[in-house]
Amino acid sequence: MNTQRSERVLETIPVGSLGLIPLPGCTELGRRVDDYLVQWRRESSLEHKDSIMFQGYEQDSYLIEASIPRFGSGEAKGIVMESVRGRDLYLMVDVCNYSLTYPLGGRENHMSPDDHYQNLKRIIAACADKARRITVIMPFLYESRQHKRTTRESLDCALALKELSHMGVDNLITFDAHDPRVQNAIPLEGFDTVQPSYQFIKALLSHVKDLQIDSDHLMVVSPDEGGMDRAVYLANVLGVDMGMFYKRRDYTQIIGGRNPIVAHEFLGSNVEGKDVIVIDDMISSGESMIEVAQQLKKLHARRIFIYSTFGLFTNGMARFDEAYEAGVIDRVLTTNLIYQPPELLSRPYYISCDVSKYIALLIDTLNHDASISELLDPYDRIHRYLEKYRNGEV
Repeated sequence: MNTQRSERVLETIPVGSLGLIPLPGCTELGRRVDDYLVQWRRESSLEHKDSIMFQGYEQDSYLIEASIPRFGSGEAKGIVMESVRGRDLYLMVDVCNYSLTYPLGGRENHMSPDDHYQNLKRIIAACADKARRITVIMPFLYESRQHKRTTRESLDCALALKELSHMGVDNLITFDAHDPRVQNAIPLEGFDTVQPSYQFIKALLSHVKDLQIDSDHLMVVSPDEGGMDRAVYLANVLGVDMGMFYKRRDYTQIIGGRNPIVAHEFLGSNVEGKDVIVIDDMISSGESMIEVAQQLKKLHARRIFIYSTFGLFTNGMARFDEAYEAGVIDRVLTTNLIYQPPELLSRPYYISCDVSKYIALLIDTLNHDASISELLDPYDRIHRYLEKYRNGEV
């Protein structure tokens, strides 16, 4: 039995019978989350769980079957296969899963984030306002890279959040939002951005057994000024120094939707002989991360571990393969919050950080209408795991 779970959430009555709907593209993560929920509630010693207030509390599965069939034109509809009246629903969606396809005009069309977002709205509409509460778990926040306006341009993320709010979504949980200030678009609705820092530390330490976690041997580096908060938090939790790279850009031209980087300038203490963790919210093409690693190697860093919550790898794995073979990087870690292609999982330097148990804890806690503040700050859990690591118990 998960003692952390039992101590925290079993003091309050559930909001309603728990229902979990992982949308297409998120079914594997949803199944893992469901397995944890079934196990915990089956092992629960809660004395009142057989009362009418806890009806449906213990089930063989909390998954609710839903489908999204498409017409030949590419249009679609959402169908929920069972009643959701009075349920506390959790809809899980991975907007980055490009592996799914559907026929369109005689061709196979790969699903884009727009397609996944439309599917989410379809399932919400199919519930027809019958659920007691709807929480959307969207690990990669839809359109989170288009979160601010600098010229005459759209504010896609804010528009999506307002649309979901108007459709009846009560809470939205995302992970490592590109800019959490986008929640200002829905100031009266529930919005939580979660940092999977503990899952990263656990995965790294379980695979790398000889790390010395002190300021003389380890350093945390942000590849740009936008990721400073992540690096500052992790460095403070681990008790090590931090640094950052300043991206010098050419603002006279736009290539691939952004101003090209001219150079990376390092700001921080000496990295010579130290292991370095380079941390960011996402790896897109990976060019910036590789360039940062190369610069750190020129500064005589020892080993370089690249960590990102979301591994998009939009340009494939070739550059990471070359960097690994050249000894520039040692390990790459990303989470299973978004689609992981088989070619990524097969890489010898890749470590997957499993976040399914964390999501299950969040759902279990919220279903009891209890506070998730302890879950959002993993400081104590990280330090307990560090103590085990130092004692050789990992």
